[in-house]
Amino acid sequence: MGCCGQPDTTENIGANRHMEHVAGTISTQPAPHPGFDQPNIFQHPTIATPPPVHSVAQNGFDHATWNQTPSPPINQLNALHTGNSGLQASAPTYTGSSYLPDGVSSLSSNAPLMRPDSAYLPSVTLPPIPMAGSLSGVQQGQLPPPDEGKMSVSIDFGTTFSGVAYGSSRIAGGRIQQILNWPGSLETFRKIPTCLLYDDAGRVMAWGLEAKNAQPMAGTTKCEWFKLFLEPHALRDEGAVDPRLPRLPPGKKAIDLIVDFLSCLWEYAKDQITRDIGAVADLNSADVWLTVPAAWDAKGCSMMRDAAIAAGLVQSVRAGDSNWRDRLRIITEPEAAAVHCAHLTELHRLKPSQNFVVCDAGGGTVDLAVYKIIGEMANLEIAEICARSGANCGSLFLDLRFKELVKTLLADHPAHLDAVSLTYFMHSFSETDKLSYAGVEDDDNMFHFNCFNVEDPHDPSVGLVNGQLSVPGILLRKEVFDPVISQVLQLIEEQIRRVEQKVDALLLVGGFAGSHYLKQRVEEQFSSRVRIIARPPDADTATLRGAAQYGLARRPLVSAVVAPRSYIMKVKLPAEQEDWLKRPAYIRNNDAGAAICENRLQYLVSKGAIIRKGQRLQTKFCKFLNLLKAAYSSFVAVLYTSDSDKIMRYTDEGETTELCKWTVDLSSLPTFRDNAAMPPTEGFYTEFELGLELDSAEVRGILLFNNQEWGRVTFDYLS
Repeated sequence: MGCCGQPDTTENIGANRHMEHVAGTISTQPAPHPGFDQPNIFQHPTIATPPPVHSVAQNGFDHATWNQTPSPPINQLNALHTGNSGLQASAPTYTGSSYLPDGVSSLSSNAPLMRPDSAYLPSVTLPPIPMAGSLSGVQQGQLPPPDEGKMSVSIDFGTTFSGVAYGSSRIAGGRIQQILNWPGSLETFRKIPTCLLYDDAGRVMAWGLEAKNAQPMAGTTKCEWFKLFLEPHALRDEGAVDPRLPRLPPGKKAIDLIVDFLSCLWEYAKDQITRDIGAVADLNSADVWLTVPAAWDAKGCSMMRDAAIAAGLVQSVRAGDSNWRDRLRIITEPEAAAVHCAHLTELHRLKPSQNFVVCDAGGGTVDLAVYKIIGEMANLEIAEICARSGANCGSLFLDLRFKELVKTLLADHPAHLDAVSLTYFMHSFSETDKLSYAGVEDDDNMFHFNCFNVEDPHDPSVGLVNGQLSVPGILLRKEVFDPVISQVLQLIEEQIRRVEQKVDALLLVGGFAGSHYLKQRVEEQFSSRVRIIARPPDADTATLRGAAQYGLARRPLVSAVVAPRSYIMKVKLPAEQEDWLKRPAYIRNNDAGAAICENRLQYLVSKGAIIRKGQRLQTKFCKFLNLLKAAYSSFVAVLYTSDSDKIMRYTDEGETTELCKWTVDLSSLPTFRDNAAMPPTEGFYTEFELGLELDSAEVRGILLFNNQEWGRVTFDYLS
């Protein structure tokens, strides 16, 4: 994501602070930032690369645990019951301490629920782990992969600016290309405003630069910043939406605006890519990489996926193309930026086993993630080592605070407080002083902003002089910059504190990273602890280019991610002494006369779990299927999430959020078919496993039996 404005060079910063700003159409964009002196080469740290969290022997490798305590045996989980779903142990036999399915060895139920330091995962299936530095298939003389030369397109859909990049091993030597020519301007732009213009009937009249530069017209509505409506708190509670954000057009939801913008962007991008490469590109079968903020939860990512598919970013291209939706890949913004930065070895001089923080400071959100470089630089691979974080404190919120300051200063001058005048002021601020502002050294300077209404009388007491509003630098710092930048610094501080390892570099990317004052404050606070603090010359497009680089690699460049939150199910378990002491009201006897504790929580994934890309997390269940009930072959359970580091035992301990409902159809399982073919009975038990697949942004549910996939689980996200 980017933010408005192009940073001034060192030579003209001072001149621009005192010149008269002439407002007009947007002619600037996120642009390369001045380079910085190369830091000294690092000494190789003594920190060893952490092994995977889970102890699983596979392919001849024995993966040692990392600060892990024993997890409960899988057998204990066979007795799980989901709340109100009828999930329970098959043919339960009461032994005085636990319920045991037939044929399963005894297990004491008095063993407490254990949690590893990083995760509580009942069962894990890991993908094959390549040897570090091993040669690719092509290098070993094998045939190239069948998708060699396939087009990869990345879209950085930002709060304030958006862009498109693409690449193929057969185009420009495999180098990433960006769309630079856009409707509404003869100049080149790496990104364009995320902006739409609607008429009264809800039809799109313009988008991008043309919408942003459109003059106010009766019967039209200009829409910006609508991406922020998919932020997790806003999705759960409409009252949590920032009241300073523009209202949506009548009859439109935020998702409708996203579909409209992506549709316009994609249709233009396809034509432009074909024009740029001088050939007909097979874009209908291309892999499309779409970036999302790190702080988004699975619901927001799912809504973005639905919007992208509705906008036509991917589609079926031939008969039998059943996996066409998988060509749309969702990747977090800091992960994409990390891939780009990891290739810029001349910028940070990092070596294998060293850690770096990516601070993706964009227009709407600021995202933080920490990565370790593993393997050899020639065969680059990085791994996330700490749960990522993010917040709505991007450069847009400088604009909003500036708007509030203007409204306060001119409270007695309503001629300057109409929507057009306030937009005029914000445009002047955003396009000139926002990124070049230098902080304390500008305290004694005056910043001048042209008024849209020049007929209002002078009032030097509030800074109205000769058709301009003059604002002291110290007032801008205290009321506009410091509150927002302090939020960014606090995010970085908390992220570094969670790492518990040495941080070798802090890399600033995103449009907001172009702020001189932001970089100055970051260096002041962290330079004593982090040796390298750098900003790539293409910081504003790092996310966009990194996503495209990921697509071209055709392999997981980020080998492991850290679960940013816990995923939990409501279950029923044999009552333990702790349950009798803490929640006796939750205990009842089942049909076998055994004491069962309801409203227990089962952690499928704990916050902070280190998960390899492609890793499948499985939990065993057993459900009694009552043949006398309609739709007996399926059941619905609720998946909860929690951002808390605390491990909770009961549903009433708070700090959990209902994420979605699982709809699980068991009719495809061989055990179901075998039992259903037996003589009629009241019902039967069916054993199965539910699996979760987590990558950087999305969560997928899988139905399994004996470690074999038998279907996907449908998520119905709760509103």
